[in-house]
Amino acid sequence: MKLEHKDINFEDARGTITDIWVKEPKEHCTIIVTKKGGIRGNHYHKVSRQHDFLVSGKFDVYSRKNNEEQIVKTLWQPYDLLTFDLGEAHEFVALEDSIWITFVDGLRGGDDFEKDTYRLEVPLHVQAQAA
Repeated sequence: MKLEHKDINFEDARGTITDIWVKEPKEHCTIIVTKKGGIRGNHYHKVSRQHDFLVSGKFDVYSRKNNEEQIVKTLWQPYDLLTFDLGEAHEFVALEDSIWITFVDGLRGGDDFEKDTYRLEVPLHVQAQAA
């Protein structure tokens, strides 16, 4: 998983503008609202690359690279952009009410959502606590 904090590109009396992508379009984009305590993800993708930008709130994010045992726990905060490698399992545990945007290269939009979603039997945060 790659974590990249995005800085504000422009600011004036009206507000701010922050570029998430420049010269790099994505195939699918979704806004996700999650209540405090909500758990999302707990899966991986074989052919789709997922990028997640946190607008507001806070999460603990658990990830595990393909074929590795180590689970990494990362604090995800506003204006952070996460990028997951192919086959990298990921799970999001909301520490606050949150809004985020997910961008995907590959299958995942609309009716294709489940075509490249491989769910884990035991949640990553449970596996991390047992280790």
